[in-house]
Amino acid sequence: MSILRKWVGLVFLGLLPLLAGCSRHSTSEHYYLIATNIKLPYWQTAAAGFAKAAGQYGVTAEMLGPDNFDPVGEVKAFHDAAALKPAGILVSVANEALMTPEIDAAVAAGIPVITFDSDAPASHRLYFIGTNNVQAGRLGGERVAAQLNGKGNVAFFTIAGQPNLEDRLKGYKDVFTKYPGIKVVEVFDMKGDSGVAMDKAQQYLTRTGADKIDAMICLEASAGKDVGEAFRRVNAQASGHLLVAMDVDDATLKLVKSGVIDSTISQKPYTMALLGLKALDEVHHYPVKPLAANYDLDPFSPFPAFVDTGVALVDRTNVDLILNHNKEAPDIRNP
Repeated sequence: MSILRKWVGLVFLGLLPLLAGCSRHSTSEHYYLIATNIKLPYWQTAAAGFAKAAGQYGVTAEMLGPDNFDPVGEVKAFHDAAALKPAGILVSVANEALMTPEIDAAVAAGIPVITFDSDAPASHRLYFIGTNNVQAGRLGGERVAAQLNGKGNVAFFTIAGQPNLEDRLKGYKDVFTKYPGIKVVEVFDMKGDSGVAMDKAQQYLTRTGADKIDAMICLEASAGKDVGEAFRRVNAQASGHLLVAMDVDDATLKLVKSGVIDSTISQKPYTMALLGLKALDEVHHYPVKPLAANYDLDPFSPFPAFVDTGVALVDRTNVDLILNHNKEAPDIRNP
């Protein structure tokens, strides 16, 4: 019996690390997702992914940030979250110059920070999770070039200085260099206000002849539905105007289905945030020293430089698949 008891004891001791691993999480572990304009459907989808991972792990998750496009307000939200010494912060960077010092200060204080959606590569963030935004722009650029038969005037709607949008614009322009007949007439800064984009679209739609804007391209999520509304009011697609949007909120998808929007580029904010919390949790429980280091250049780095969550083109041939996915995702409707 003594041998049996000893064997059972050894087995129990062997299981202790596994048992400890199963119960390592606690609701006292607090993770923050920081963004700007957080009432947009795009960010609500990201919040659902963040909450899903938190529910799986039994930790606490919260999204903070301004309700409108406000990079200064986003920096304040990040600063306030870091002051609470959380287990980790996931942040989408609206303004790299403003956010980089805050990221560096948080990492120096021992708080893991991962960027997602929009990066700050010069900061001490551990790595970036999200879209290859240059590739997203190239995907859209090839669509525009094909639909215009390689010739036409193009205008962009963007937010100046936002890193991910700058990369998308670069991707489009990379493609357009192969088509000398495509001319970029204007890159319009909508300053985070989709209503401003709608008003500008209405102006563009009045241009005729050599000044006609043949294609309008939205580089961020909110503009598509409002520029699409401007198109719908005058049946712009019937007069040969083209609109390409970004992201897959229901309003944008319905305009794709109706033909008002030619196509939109899909990315995965839910996946970004889900993976982001899990990655932060890993660093919290298995700390890396030093936390602030140039892991991008380290061939033995414990982290990837970039986790690409993928993009896809959505048009009338596949839009119903995306709409059905949205209907079948209750945790996205109720994050």
